[in-house]
Amino acid sequence: MELAYLGAALGAGIAALGVGLGIGKIGAAAAEGTARQPEAAGDIRTSMIIAAALIEGVGFLALVITLLITFKK
Repeated sequence: MELAYLGAALGAGIAALGVGLGIGKIGAAAAEGTARQPEAAGDIRTSMIIAAALIEGVGFLALVITLLITFKK
């Protein structure tokens, strides 16, 4: 059972790292795209928010799975 806790902790950490890197990459690309084409800022922002929401959803799913592993009896 102790290995399940270790796996849950590692899974949560890796998921948080992946979410942070993904949203950072999206933000950087959106800022670069807006700097190159300021008139498309609204469309770029909309696409960025949708992509960030999908990435957050995957992060929350990973968090729920790790919590289920942790609290399993």
